[in-house]
Amino acid sequence: MRSSEPFDTWVPRPRRRESPLGLLGHGVKFLGYSTLAGVLLAGLVLPAAGALGLGMKTGVEEFDTIPDDLKTPPLTQASWIFDAQGQQIAKVYERDRRVVTAEEMGPLIRQAQVDIEDARFYEHGAVDLKGVLRAITKNAESGTALQGASTLTQQYVKNVNVEKAGDDAAAVREAQRKTLGRKVQELKFAIKLEEELTKEQILTNYLNITYYGQQAYGIQAAAQRYFSKNAKDLTVAEAATLAGLVQNPSQFDPKAHPEASRKRRDVVIDKMVENKHLTAEQAKEAKAGPVVLHYQAPQNGCITADAGMGFFCDYVKHVIKQDPVFGKTAAERKKLWDMGGLYIHTTLDPVKQAAALKAVTTKVKVTDEVSAAITMVEPGTGKILAMAQTRPYGIDPGKNQTVVNYNVDAAMGGGNGFQPGSNFKPIVAAAGLEAGLTSTQSYASPNKMDWPTMSTCDGTWKNLEKGKKGGTIPNESAGEVGPYELKEAMALSVNTYFVQMEQEIGLCAVKQMANRLGVLTKASGKPLEELPALGLGTQEVSPLVMANVYATFANRGTYCTPVAISGITTMDGKDVPVNPAKCERVFSESTADVINTVLLGVTEKGGTARDLGLDDDRQIAGKTGTSDEKKSAWFSGYTANLAASVWLGGPAGGVKMKNIRIGGKWFDEVFGATGPGPIWQLAMNDAVRGMPEKEFETVYIPNPAPKRDPSSSPGSGSGSPGGSATDAPTWPGRPQNTRPARTPNPNPRSTQPTQQNQQPQGEPAQPEEQQHQDG
Repeated sequence: MRSSEPFDTWVPRPRRRESPLGLLGHGVKFLGYSTLAGVLLAGLVLPAAGALGLGMKTGVEEFDTIPDDLKTPPLTQASWIFDAQGQQIAKVYERDRRVVTAEEMGPLIRQAQVDIEDARFYEHGAVDLKGVLRAITKNAESGTALQGASTLTQQYVKNVNVEKAGDDAAAVREAQRKTLGRKVQELKFAIKLEEELTKEQILTNYLNITYYGQQAYGIQAAAQRYFSKNAKDLTVAEAATLAGLVQNPSQFDPKAHPEASRKRRDVVIDKMVENKHLTAEQAKEAKAGPVVLHYQAPQNGCITADAGMGFFCDYVKHVIKQDPVFGKTAAERKKLWDMGGLYIHTTLDPVKQAAALKAVTTKVKVTDEVSAAITMVEPGTGKILAMAQTRPYGIDPGKNQTVVNYNVDAAMGGGNGFQPGSNFKPIVAAAGLEAGLTSTQSYASPNKMDWPTMSTCDGTWKNLEKGKKGGTIPNESAGEVGPYELKEAMALSVNTYFVQMEQEIGLCAVKQMANRLGVLTKASGKPLEELPALGLGTQEVSPLVMANVYATFANRGTYCTPVAISGITTMDGKDVPVNPAKCERVFSESTADVINTVLLGVTEKGGTARDLGLDDDRQIAGKTGTSDEKKSAWFSGYTANLAASVWLGGPAGGVKMKNIRIGGKWFDEVFGATGPGPIWQLAMNDAVRGMPEKEFETVYIPNPAPKRDPSSSPGSGSGSPGGSATDAPTWPGRPQNTRPARTPNPNPRSTQPTQQNQQPQGEPAQPEEQQHQDG
């Protein structure tokens, strides 16, 4: 019976009775194969014979002109992405391969592969003359060309050509075409390789490049895929199973075709016995029973990341493909990513990531009309510590999955961003303080006003809609009537106050401060527009950008570029340069101290975020924000050592969050303090646990004189909401470095909407202080 294996010892079988004509046909075929062998052998042993069957002199010339410099590209490998504690986030690859050394392979698989594919590998050169003659004889006898004569070196050359073709299907087909010209060229490459490399080097290269099925390239990936172990730890049966796969990875796939795989395994074991690399007893033991797998399914890409880390993983990919430190051109950076072979260490803190994911998935259901996203950044380092959103990473819209990262700008895998509303006002305040305004700056702040004329970087903006709805700006609540000073205006989020501040310092100052704080463009990549509504947060941004703005406040005016990658090494231990955070002072510490003092007031009595204190009562500062028609709501807040920004809204920006159920709770309308605020609170309570408790450097800002409500009678003592001395924010109103006791929260873990949102229909409105929300 004839084996179909290359180089198997041929055993004669009973021959059919042939007619004289049939015997003549075999003779003609034998003559054809002999002629082809003569051409190939002559071209290899003595090139003067001519590789293409030409005359002696011409043959020498033709053969000599065939290139023999085989360009072997670095093998495409998998890369691994790790969190800050060294735990794997994801494995990513174009081809799942890990290049290993001969020692890391171990001797068993090396011997098994040689025995089944090229038993005379160590005895012959680039071509096995004995094998060629044997193949000619067999093929002539069978009347077909089933028996090959390629050496392992020649197969390696062919695999190199396939590897170079990459994912180009046409190039792969061309590399695999069985033509005389290609065969001769591969043989000449093989001759050159045999001159330059040792047999052990060729075998090692072959085992690293060969495809073993199930997306596994190279013996290490194959050992991990089928047996969940390293190549050097394979048993005889396991090594024989993998060695047998190479001839036909689909036909002998042990997962899809276990019986075919078992038979093929046993053939390999028999060859190892035949070549005296196994004893009969070892073979018997190895062949006992079926192929036993410990299979690991292919896990490729960010979609496999756990704990909601898929979006951060995707962000890391965008960083590598866009940061010039990883290559001068986009093509060079893409090549680095695609070639793989990298250990990518990131800044992601798994504890804080878990806290962030828990918050956005607890407070907002994946099936809700709206979604939420949160990014956490470490002040002073720019490290991105967490990045999570309600909707999971994936491509199935039926499961509410998305690959759009709501936390980042469009260029980094995000969408076009969301209007931050009053979340932007601290940027205006910082610009004002840097322009020379004081912490007690006062403006008339009427309840409603026309947009005033404002200077820009290149000219003047004028209101062409005065007196019309589109040309006016109101405050959020009817009771918000000035004058106001900075701390109270920030705590109550008074729109007209910040419009008047913009008018005084000019739109150019606001835009430039935004740029210095990392708001370089809109999230879409379009430039920021110098319009008065800029200061009220009408131009779309992302949570990562806003978290880093507030981290700069916490860092007392020193801005650090956000970073996701802490280090990269190659498989052989070489460091790949990465860009660390670049930190620079963008405004003075005195400005930062005023901003921090004012934003502390937002979270205290009288402020829009007064209900968002943390369980351990550590200092927090922040700002609420709500866009027009409640289409997006924000809370960006921070401690002295952790900043986080939360967005809530419709992913496409078209959901008006009024009379809506979110996370199982009913909201008459959503504000920054009632929607994203509780998400921030829940996430931060878990995230800061165990972190050092640090306090801000604050300044003393006196409370303004009480304002009288124009509608009250003389002597009534009634002030406008939030405007009396007793209702004013408490943080900014006390001397520096003193700390009042917070009123205990009877249910510190509760993050229910305010009473306004729980108010049954038909009940009277809540007290005026509760009606102050962010604009």
